[in-house]
Amino acid sequence: MATIHLTKGGFEKRVASMDSISGEWKFLGSRPALIDFYASWCGPCKALSPIIDDLAEEFDGKVDIYKVNVDDEQELARAFGIRSIPTLLFIPLVGEPKKTMGAMPQNALREVLNDMIKQ
Repeated sequence: MATIHLTKGGFEKRVASMDSISGEWKFLGSRPALIDFYASWCGPCKALSPIIDDLAEEFDGKVDIYKVNVDDEQELARAFGIRSIPTLLFIPLVGEPKKTMGAMPQNALREVLNDMIKQ
């Protein structure tokens, strides 16, 4: 499955209500998720994009992988305090999301996703 580009509406259907971002986190997904906050003009984002796409295929049915364009979805970016891109948000089934800034190598991302599946 390819990555899914999220809008605010899609986020509220698939991930969480905007209220739960600043309050008590309530994840709506049925499997762990990764959200890549990016911009089309960002060099490191462009380098990370094919890695994210490959992982979306590899983890199809195990992890939902989303992309959020911070220029188009500024409210989502603000809600998560995105100050630099790329920023990756890892959302386990249980517990709070974890955020990391900057690109990660494919093997490191694969490890994190595998760990999220095991939880």
